Formats: sequence, structure tokens, C-alpha cells
Amino acid sequence: MLSATLQAAFNDQINFELASAYVYLAMSAHFDESSLPGCAKWMKHQAEEEVGHAMRLLEYVHDRGSSVALGAIPAPTGDFGTPRDTFQQALEHEQAVTARIHKMYELAQSEKDYATVSHLRWFIDEQVEEESSAGEIIAMFDLAGQNPGALLTIDGRLGARE
Repeated sequence: MLSATLQAAFNDQINFELASAYVYLAMSAHFDESSLPGCAKWMKHQAEEEVGHAMRLLEYVHDRGSSVALGAIPAPTGDFGTPRDTFQQALEHEQAVTARIHKMYELAQSEKDYATVSHLRWFIDEQVEEESSAGEIIAMFDLAGQNPGALLTIDGRLGARE
């Protein structure tokens, strides 16, 4: 069974992952409305990944004999700006997720809950990938500048994501 502190941290992170999915869905809708279907698809895929992360955490809580308590999900702001701005917001959001996962990891270490330490390593590795991916896309937008053809090329590339 998880300690009460770790159980609360897991429940909070489950909710944060679901809220993250909601943010990515709002970003996807923004891109659909901006006629950037590739960017929209990329963000929708991110939303699906976040739900998967929440489920992975939820299942772990249950595997440890603890209870899940879901909270309310706040509405996203919906003020995303340019494609580059939107991906910058996504990167900053992922950096916040990383900080939260690191705090959970540190808590598990301090409690000598080695099973949880092991479980959280997957999330730490996943966050490296998430931040790297968003950063690479921002770099592409920086290279593209205001070139509409380059923007459409980036959109097509992002739409090819499986």
C-alpha cells in the first residue's frame, strides 16, 4: 500500500495528466480552426498519450492496494497564439510535468518506496522524450520564420506522426 503522502501525490498527478490531455485537446482544436491539420493531429496524439499516462498511474495506485480520487479538471485558457507560441506553451507544460514527476520520485526515495521509485523511472524517461520533441518542433518553427510554405511543410511533417 502507498503511504498517504504518495497516494495523494499520485492522485494529484493523475488529475494533472487528465488536465494535460484537456489542454492538448484545446490546442488541437485551435490548430483545426487555423487550418493546420497536421499540428492538430500531433496535439490530439499528445492528448491521447496523457490519458495513457493517467491510466498507467491509476493502475499502479490500484496495484499497490490504494484508492484513486479524481478531481475536477480546469478548463484550458484557449489563448494559444502562433503555432510556435502554442508549441512553446506545450514545452512549458511538459517542463511542469517533469518537475512534478521529479518531486514524486524524490518523495518515493525519501520514503524508501523502491517499487514506486522503479515505476516512476519510466515517467522520467518519457518526459525527456516529451520535452525533446516539443523543443525540436519549436526549432523548426524558428527556422521557418514567417515563410508560409515552410509552415505547411512542418504541418505536413507533424501530421505524419503515428
